[in-house]
Formats: sequence, C-alpha cells, structure tokens
Amino acid sequence: MPRGQKSKQRAREKRRQARGQQESVEHAQATVVEEEESPSFSASNTEDVIEELPGAAAPSNEQEPEMATGAAAVVSYARSKEGTNNPGRERPSASQARAAMKHLQSGPLAERVAMLVHYLLYKYQVRESVTKADMLKNVIQMYKHHFPEILKKASERLELVFGLDIKEVDPNRSIYVLVNKLEPNYNARVTDNRGVPKTGLLMIILGVIFTKGNCATEEQVWEVLNMMGVYEDSIHFIFGDPKKLVTEDLVQDRYLEYRQVPDSDPPRYELLWGPRSYAETSKMRVLEFLAKIHDTVPSAFPVWYEEALQDEEERAQARVAARARISALARARSKALTSSLPCPK
Repeated sequence: MPRGQKSKQRAREKRRQARGQQESVEHAQATVVEEEESPSFSASNTEDVIEELPGAAAPSNEQEPEMATGAAAVVSYARSKEGTNNPGRERPSASQARAAMKHLQSGPLAERVAMLVHYLLYKYQVRESVTKADMLKNVIQMYKHHFPEILKKASERLELVFGLDIKEVDPNRSIYVLVNKLEPNYNARVTDNRGVPKTGLLMIILGVIFTKGNCATEEQVWEVLNMMGVYEDSIHFIFGDPKKLVTEDLVQDRYLEYRQVPDSDPPRYELLWGPRSYAETSKMRVLEFLAKIHDTVPSAFPVWYEEALQDEEERAQARVAARARISALARARSKALTSSLPCPK
C-alpha cells in the first residue's frame, strides 16, 4: 500500500479512537449525573421491594386511599343503618369520607408519601428499625423540610390500610419501628413469613361487627369491604383471596367466628369476634381506630362509647379477680408447704 494511503488510514483510525474515547467519557459523565440526580429509593424501587416480599403486590397511589376511604365508610354505614340514635345529627357520607382522604392522592408530596409507606413496610417485613436519617436519605431527599407532613400522612395510611402504628422508640436518635395494632404474634400465625400485614382489614371487620350489635351478617361485612375495593370474588392486591381470608384464615386463627344464621334457608352466615380478638384488642381500641378515621374522638359516638367503657370496666374487674385468684392460690400453696414441714424438736 502506498505510503500516502497508509498515512491517511492511520489518521482515520486515530480519529475513530478519539471519537470513541470522547463518547465513553460523555457516557460516564451522563451516568454519574443520572446517579446523582436519581433518588436512591425511587418509586419503581419501592414497587420492586414490595413485589419481592411474600404475598404482596405494590399498591398504587389510588388503591391505598381507596381502602382508607372505605375504612371511613364503616362508621357512616353503621350510622345510616341505625337511623334513630342521633336523628338531628348530620351523618358523614361515603363521598364525604372520600373527600376527607383525597389529600392522600394529590399534591406534590403524594409520591413521597407512597414511597415512604412502601419503604416502611419493607423495614417492617425484614424486622428492621428505621431512623429519621434513613428516611431523609433514602426517600424524602429534597423534600426534607416537609418531613413532618410526609411522615404524618404515611403514618395515617399505614394505620388505616395495614393496621400498623409507627412508634418513635429512641427520641434522642430518632429511631422508629412499626408495631402491629394487635399482639406481635398475630402475623406469626396469619403470615408466618411476615408478609404484608392484614390487621387493618381485621380491624375494619371487627368495627363492623361491633357497630352492628356485636354480630354482623356476612352481607353487611362485604357491603363495607366492597367500599374499600375488597370483593369476595376478586383477588386483592394486598389481601389475596379475601373470601378465604375472612371466612377461613381469620376463623382458623380464632380472630373471627363464622356461623350459619339459625333457621336460614337458603343458608346465610354471620360473623362475630373470635376469642383471640377479645384477648388481643378491645371494643375501645376498635372504636378509637374508627374515630381516628373520622378525625374525632370515641366519645363522638355516645352509644358505642358507652358500650366500650362498660367493656373496659368488665375487663378491669376480670383482671382484679384473676389477680385475687392467683394470690389466693399462692397463699394456699405456701400454707400447705408450711404445714407439711416437720415440727422442730
């Protein structure tokens, strides 16, 4: 090959190499910028995390508030069926409940609220505490000045939808944990692998039963659950098979009783509190849950509040009686041991 052509070929090769190096540098710079600008715990990441957890799908921004709205409908539904307790008092409607919860769906911070809910659920399911610094770094980021508002809304959603309370266990270091509204062993039975908690749904069902005179027909329960987007013949994004959960799983775990209505033909069924619900929660706690949904206090519902107070008094008396029996048994055992000792010589 002539020397001139070789020189031109070498020049072209050098230009190609230079362009390739420049493209590599530009790509690397773009990657760094992208990594710096992207959140370390993005919305897509939260969905991936939730989907990796057993028995769970990533809830959308619309689905969770729909459940919270349906939860608010429990009291509205029960009051609409009462009809005579407070005839002069305006009853909140489902549309009013929907409007009250609308702030969870809209606004510039709504995405961060949803991300924080998913992040905290992940921490709950892997049994890890979380610090304020973790939340700011991994989720809140540039919205750190809105941290109290975002945390408050996320806490409301965790409570209403999942039945979880967020507790600050170390104020000095701002360490938080999520606590199930029922006893800690609840999820060990219903979800051994600590999947998405179902306590929120159970609290709603217990609320329906309580407000319907401590015994609700299956139709009454499903009427309220339908308002939450939970249908007996449709798989739910959180609860899986709702029919099986309500009529089998929670019954086997003794949180609910499911029995046929006497003399019903065709057969109809009703739901009551099971023994574990009586042991692990109370009418007052369920009423507090319902009252919080409506941003009020339990005494705003005088009939149910009176019944809940009576239940608290009966529980207190039962505890006193149990302690007295234990003390009496201890004294009797001590006396028997003393009388069996040989007399000193």
